Formats: sequence, structure tokens, C-alpha cells
Amino acid sequence: MKGNIHSTESFGTVDGPSIRFVVFTMGCPLRCRYCHNPDTWKGEGMQIEAKALMEEILKYRSYIQGVTVSGGEPLLQPKFCEELFTLCKQNGLDTALDTSGYPFDGTDKFDALIDLTDYFLLDIKHIDEEKCRSITGKGAKNTLAFAKYLSDKGKTIWIRHVLFSGTDNDEDLKRTRAFIDTLKTVEKVQVLPYHTLGKSKYEKLGIPYPLTEEPPSKERIAHAKEILGAN
Repeated sequence: MKGNIHSTESFGTVDGPSIRFVVFTMGCPLRCRYCHNPDTWKGEGMQIEAKALMEEILKYRSYIQGVTVSGGEPLLQPKFCEELFTLCKQNGLDTALDTSGYPFDGTDKFDALIDLTDYFLLDIKHIDEEKCRSITGKGAKNTLAFAKYLSDKGKTIWIRHVLFSGTDNDEDLKRTRAFIDTLKTVEKVQVLPYHTLGKSKYEKLGIPYPLTEEPPSKERIAHAKEILGAN
């Protein structure tokens, strides 16, 4: 099966445990105000068969531990991810999905992919439904439902939370921590400070850059990490 891929990275160190091959997919239903990859939102990228991609991945087998599929939103291409992760398992590579969970609809249609995935890097954009909608264009309920679904299935979760003015509120952070505490399989919580590294991409695409603020201070990052119990 062919996947719609934006790009790959052969030496990823921040998208799961150890050194990883990272696949960035095309297509995303969210429009996060702090997004640094607007070039993955829509359109066609590189069309590639899962087997052909696996052949490329195996060139780096000597030093990678596993494969992470990120985005964009990988849950928009579940069958492609299933085939790729099946090949990963056959070749002794662990698997991770970096996802917002937004495509989750409460059914079992992602179960085959979930079973093949060792780590879920789950982005909780905002704990509040309406605030999440103002930040991403979509609500929070699908993400939170997906988190509970993964927890009930015993799947390892890394929670990720981007910190900027719209998410840096003590009460909201405490609500997020309270939700995380209801999950049984969270291995790690990560605070990802907002940055402006993607600003040039907006300019190239002719899209107005949505934020004017500076990245959060070291003090605010440390404070958020303390509240969330970040590792």
C-alpha cells in the first residue's frame, strides 16, 4: 500500500526512545496556532509503498532502535501505517505513533494499528474543549477519549503538551495533570516549549503567521513541568 509522505529523518532522537527513523506523513485535520509544519497540512507529498520505505529504513538498521510515524496526522493513513509497522516487527524494530488522536471516533477501526504500536506519543493540545477549538480548530474530546482507550488497552503513552500563552495557565495545567493521573499507562510527560522555527515555512506558503509572542521563559517552562509532572 502507498502512503502519502512529506519527508523522512534517519537519525531522530526526540520522537520516541533511542535513535529512530522518523516518517512524516501528509495531511492533518488540525490547524494549531503554533504549528511549525504547515507544509504537511494538505496536498500530495511523496507517494511510496510501505515495502519500498522499509527497504530505505533498513539501510540504517545498524544504529536505529525503531520507527516513528509522525505528521501531519498518521491516523489519517492507518492501513499504510499497519503495513509499515508489520514490516517493522518482522525486522525487529519497535514502533511509535506521534498523533493528536483527533481521528479517533470511538470504534475499533484503529485496533489493528494500535496492536502493532509500541509507543503512542499523544499530543494533548488543551484539556478544555472550547479552548482547544480556539487553538486548533477542533475540540479536545477525541484526543482525551483516545488516551483513555489506549490506557484501557494497556498501551504505553508518552503525553506531549506544547507550552505557549494559550496553554500556559495554572488551572488548565492542573486539569491536564488530573486527567493524566486517570490514565494507567503513561510512561512519560513532555512539555514542548513553543518556538518560531517554522515561521519561514508560513512565509513560503503565503500563510499569515498566527502568533506574535516570544517563546516561554525557562521559569515558565519549569513551572509547567512541575505541575504536569513532566519527566
